[in-house]
Amino acid sequence: MTPVFAFGAPGPVTTIGLLLLGVLLFGRRLPEIGKYLGKGLVEFKKGLKGLEDELDVSSHLSPRQEVAPLEAPRPPQRVATTAPKFEDNAGAITTTPPPPQV
Repeated sequence: MTPVFAFGAPGPVTTIGLLLLGVLLFGRRLPEIGKYLGKGLVEFKKGLKGLEDELDVSSHLSPRQEVAPLEAPRPPQRVATTAPKFEDNAGAITTTPPPPQV
């Protein structure tokens, strides 16, 4: 059996140390954090229960519908494309003189 952690499961001394560290870090807010964690777990379980109920209801109430056969694919259609036409008006093009050499 492979260990869950790299050095095996944490022992009782490690667990107590982690709990003390949590109390030192969170102190007064620990009950508040526990309350929010509990509410989050309850909401998560409600969501899972709702999904399970939804799947059960949909699988039991509605009989499986037969999928209609797909129509045969149509051959590709030719579409006339028009490219924009540009007029070459060479007289309207002006070039700027090069900068003076120093």
